[in-house]
Amino acid sequence: MKSGFLCNQFGGQAPGTDEEIHEFCTLHYNTTFPQMKKSDVNGENELPLFTYLKSQKGFEGFNDHKYREGLEKMFASKDPEWDQKPDIKWNFTKFIIDREGSVAARFEPTADMADVEACIRSLL
Repeated sequence: MKSGFLCNQFGGQAPGTDEEIHEFCTLHYNTTFPQMKKSDVNGENELPLFTYLKSQKGFEGFNDHKYREGLEKMFASKDPEWDQKPDIKWNFTKFIIDREGSVAARFEPTADMADVEACIRSLL
């Protein structure tokens, strides 16, 4: 089962209410999965779920992608040690949880969705 967690910590891209964001995603992206209430995924107010997920699978770098260089420059300009921290860097970071509840994988937003799908299929 997939679900999305609304968050406005990434460039202020989700400033609306939970209902407005749900409507936007449904209309523009045809999302059908449950969306949780807007929450923090980094920092002192982050949900404990994300504290756990990040402790199990930290940031290992961005995949080769047309946005990789731009993202790396943006983060480095704000924090020279950005790549050493487990924080979620940007929207659409994905954590795959296996049937036993263990974190099987973490995929950054630059990941190829075919790799995400292959990981899920390997766990079925």
